[in-house]
Amino acid sequence: MAVKASSADNRTRSTVSLCIVIGMCCFFYILGAWQKSGFGKGDSIALEITKRTDCTILPNLSFDTHLAKQARPRDLVSPAKKFKPCPDRYTDYTPCQDQNRAMKFPRENMNYRERHCPPQKEKLHCLIPPPKGYVAPFPWPKSRDYVPFANCPYKSLTVEKAIQNWVQFEGNVFRFPGGGTQFPQGADKYIDQLASVVPIANGTVRTALDTGCGVASWGAYLLKRNVLAMSFAPRDSHEAQVQFALERGVPAVIGVLGTIKLPYPSRAFDMAHCSRCLIPWGANGGIYMMEVDRVLRPGGYWVLSGPPINWKVNYKGWQRTKKDLEAEQNKIEEIADLLCWEKVKEIGEMAIWRKRLNTESCPSRQDESSVQMCDSTNADDVWYKKMKPCVTPIPDVNDPSEVAGGAIKPFPSRLNAVPPRIANGLIPGVSSQAYQKDIKMWKKHVKAYSSVNKYLLTGRYRNIMDMNAGFGGFAAAIESPKSWVMNVVPTISKMSTLGAIYERGLIGIYHDWCEAFSTYPRTYDLIHASGLFTLYKNKCNMEDILLEMDRVLRPEGAVIMRDDVDILTKVNRLALGMKWNTRLVDHEDGPMVREKVLYAVKQYWVGGNQTAAAAA
Repeated sequence: MAVKASSADNRTRSTVSLCIVIGMCCFFYILGAWQKSGFGKGDSIALEITKRTDCTILPNLSFDTHLAKQARPRDLVSPAKKFKPCPDRYTDYTPCQDQNRAMKFPRENMNYRERHCPPQKEKLHCLIPPPKGYVAPFPWPKSRDYVPFANCPYKSLTVEKAIQNWVQFEGNVFRFPGGGTQFPQGADKYIDQLASVVPIANGTVRTALDTGCGVASWGAYLLKRNVLAMSFAPRDSHEAQVQFALERGVPAVIGVLGTIKLPYPSRAFDMAHCSRCLIPWGANGGIYMMEVDRVLRPGGYWVLSGPPINWKVNYKGWQRTKKDLEAEQNKIEEIADLLCWEKVKEIGEMAIWRKRLNTESCPSRQDESSVQMCDSTNADDVWYKKMKPCVTPIPDVNDPSEVAGGAIKPFPSRLNAVPPRIANGLIPGVSSQAYQKDIKMWKKHVKAYSSVNKYLLTGRYRNIMDMNAGFGGFAAAIESPKSWVMNVVPTISKMSTLGAIYERGLIGIYHDWCEAFSTYPRTYDLIHASGLFTLYKNKCNMEDILLEMDRVLRPEGAVIMRDDVDILTKVNRLALGMKWNTRLVDHEDGPMVREKVLYAVKQYWVGGNQTAAAAA
């Protein structure tokens, strides 16, 4: 009897289970039909996002050059407006270093060579025309030695610097033999001499600052030794020197040591360099050496070559008196002692100092009253801030052997190691775990980017800019000798992350995108902007930012922008009026994510029409 009862119970349970399954199937069928009708909330959200993204825009976007055979894709979105070319006289226009505007400012302490940007009413609202005959630069490393004449048609340096081997004009190209004022025999031999003292080969020195760089041959030849140099020089009588540097594929910006602090964080560079850079290091109470000290990492090196070093031998060739040169060198030595720099060696016309690891190992700092310390609580707050004759404090240590601010691993180990500023809690709200998560996120983003733009990791794009760099995750994810990234940290960012970027062995700069960047037109091959337009929403005009991007982007250069779908929809309509081809793509996690990615390619076109649109 017990067996029969058990069998009956089993049949009853099976019947109930079957009914439940059938009931659930019916329920989900009805639910699906209801959602498909358009009344389901989840479906309506997805439908709305799909409408807004319109991810069919230019589905066949090509990143090939204009020489490749291709059918031009059909524009499915109309531009908000069409921007006309500027007159040809603006071909090399640098808004914040405009020569005519510069002459209205004092010449004292190079003030007139600093940034002086046009007011809103004077900004151009047209496209800067490439010169007639413009061609794509040579690929790296050939670009280090050759630049097409049409891209930078200025021969003055071939005459002015002929005996110094800076640049030579040959046929339709400029050739750069690698010479310089202090190294007419070539930068390689000069760097070999430097490397006999400074630990360049083992990755200890990764980031360098070249003040008054000329055509940046020092930085160009350091690249093969895995050293990234941030080179700067003013836009002055030495026409196009920074433009030449960038055409060669070497990091450089227009800049000068004048009255304003350099746009770099404190404790950023492993080495700073001046090769006859004409900066009066002993003047103004040593203010220029103090600014170098601010950006130089504890344990970093300062290299000075040229006058007044070794003046006893060279004073006749420099056409200066012994007394004058001796006084200049004595003043430099005095300021170096004040800064706690140890003179490591003097080789010929080159002198090398090393900044001490901390103040505990600095005898002259035991009596703080002898040193004027800066009172700023934030040594990285530098945008348009005046330099002062004071010494920037460095973090305290518990032991004389410690490195102030934290020791940094040699490159490339430091690239993905936790930067000391994060490990020590100097960036509020950012933990080591959050940093590691950021690394993984950007590797994922770059993988998605390269599936759309197949040239991203090939070396096609040599000069790359990240307009809102964060912790440098994008640059780290694509790091390669084939390219370099200018990591820009906007001055309005909630967090000052540029110091951490330098601690990763990357380079970058502070900048406010409401103003023009300190570079020549057509100097970047690829521009990346993540969250930039959200950051600057209600801060300045989206159109102005896009026109500046167009100014610095080469013809056939690429752009990758990721932002909210509503913002990118507006950006896309403006971009189409700027001779850009575009494609809007879903986030790699799917269409339900509001963040989208807009890819663009700047069309090839050149100037040559003197009756082009009015500038304003």
